[in-house]
Amino acid sequence: MQQSIIEQIGQLLESLCEDQRIEAINQLRQAIHAHSPFKENPVDCVLWVKQEQVTPNSYNPNNVAPPEKRLLQKSLEADGFTQPVVVYRQKDHYEIVDGFHRHALAKSKATLKRQLKGYVPVSCLSEKSSETSGRMASTIRHNRARGRHQINAMADIVRELAQLGWSDEKISAELGMDADEVLRLRQMSGLLDLFADRQFSQAWTVK
Repeated sequence: MQQSIIEQIGQLLESLCEDQRIEAINQLRQAIHAHSPFKENPVDCVLWVKQEQVTPNSYNPNNVAPPEKRLLQKSLEADGFTQPVVVYRQKDHYEIVDGFHRHALAKSKATLKRQLKGYVPVSCLSEKSSETSGRMASTIRHNRARGRHQINAMADIVRELAQLGWSDEKISAELGMDADEVLRLRQMSGLLDLFADRQFSQAWTVK
């Protein structure tokens, strides 16, 4: 029975034009994903979406040096996409959480544009990441896991999360930092209002 269903699906897909086939494959993957024992993992459902539907975020602190970017392009051209772009689904587009440089290369390099037919593979985060602060934390976790991030941009994000009401403890837990690192990044932001809630035991005087 299973083999018969698979064959029918194959025949249906072959009867469709390319764009319709891609859309049908996405729908099948989502239907399978809904019943998967691994549905809590975004990578269980990778979708192909138009590159123009995917937009960068405004807070990514990850920076790739030119030699690394060239190597990334070579890897994508030679091996294809082995990692999807991690996104959060908005109403009419997908906002990048991780994979900005993969997406940028896919859109700008002729070889990759032909190879990908104007599409890019995405893996969607769950609804629990709908708040901007949650998506920012996800981006930081992805970047730190690879050991790449810009300190100044990290300080800006810590400042913004603090302004959104996140405590030092929550920032530390969500971003995988220790308390001293969070404090240093808050100090780097140079905004005195971030320390308005702190109690200092020693008075400083200028002689």
